[in-house]
Amino acid sequence: MIRERLGKAWLTAAYRGDRWLLVLRPLEWLYRHLLARRTRAYRLGQRTVWQPTVPLIVVGNITLGGTGKSPLVAWLATWLQARGWHPGIVTRGYGGRGAVYPLRVTAETPVRESGDEPRMLHDRTGLPLVADPERPRGARRLIDEGCDILISDDGLQHLALGRDIELVVVDGRRGWGNSRCLPAGPLREPLSRLDDVDAVLINGEPAFTPPRGAHCMTLAPAGWRPLGGTARVALRPLPFTGPVHAVAGIGNPERFFATLSELGVEIVAHAFTDHHAFRQADLVFDDDRPVVMTAKDAVKCCGLALGDAWVLEVEAVPDAGFQGWFEERIQGFRPPPAASGDAVGR
Repeated sequence: MIRERLGKAWLTAAYRGDRWLLVLRPLEWLYRHLLARRTRAYRLGQRTVWQPTVPLIVVGNITLGGTGKSPLVAWLATWLQARGWHPGIVTRGYGGRGAVYPLRVTAETPVRESGDEPRMLHDRTGLPLVADPERPRGARRLIDEGCDILISDDGLQHLALGRDIELVVVDGRRGWGNSRCLPAGPLREPLSRLDDVDAVLINGEPAFTPPRGAHCMTLAPAGWRPLGGTARVALRPLPFTGPVHAVAGIGNPERFFATLSELGVEIVAHAFTDHHAFRQADLVFDDDRPVVMTAKDAVKCCGLALGDAWVLEVEAVPDAGFQGWFEERIQGFRPPPAASGDAVGR
């Protein structure tokens, strides 16, 4: 618990730009040096990159904390499926402890094995999804199952997996923080990395100067469903009355709380660290107010004995410019060959 609090305090300071982070600049220099050496090794072919025989799209970020990339993955997957593709989703499965990898995630897969985001994505899309710390191995499994296009949820820095399109998502309100790399700031990679990616999507109204050519997206509330249920009800009228306990164990809880407030929900906010493993005690309060949570948290709370508990479903809505750009890019792909991929240097 102390470690979680320290991590949360550091991340808040990094996005706020607190001056005490100056003492970490030497460690930032070392981090950037090691990162550049690793990237150079892949580009020179000193490390192996596995290039799949089907198109692969990476949706990632260069900042720590939640940006909204997983809802974008779900949007891309359903968009592709509606146009005749057979998409599969590959992910690391952060927080999960599978007995065997690659782990094919299904509706029966325990969250402790898959991780919360993979299970949420499977439940939302119903598409083939594999969790594997070795993403190339997971991608091979999806190709073997007949997927003709792959989406990597996260993995921008996982250079062992070849890719055809790189998309970066950034939170519009928090932006790049103090624009410093770890541990002096929230960046996984320098901002110069944006020069190499195919598109940047800003989630929400930007509170910073966007990169040239960046697109916008929103996370639009789509409806409510009872915890443990599948039937979605309309946003209004609200399916509960009075103030609620809003709980969020995601990368950016404040965004969830702000969304609830915009919907006119009076909340008592309870922020937890990202990927928090909820227990019954976390959600027991001294009153009978309803509990409201995110879909990511809901997959970990279905087995808890809660009374009046609701899940707010949200969907990514990229702007028209991105949708047109993406459709044009996808049209350039051709059907994959029969082979399952070759190791190439990059």
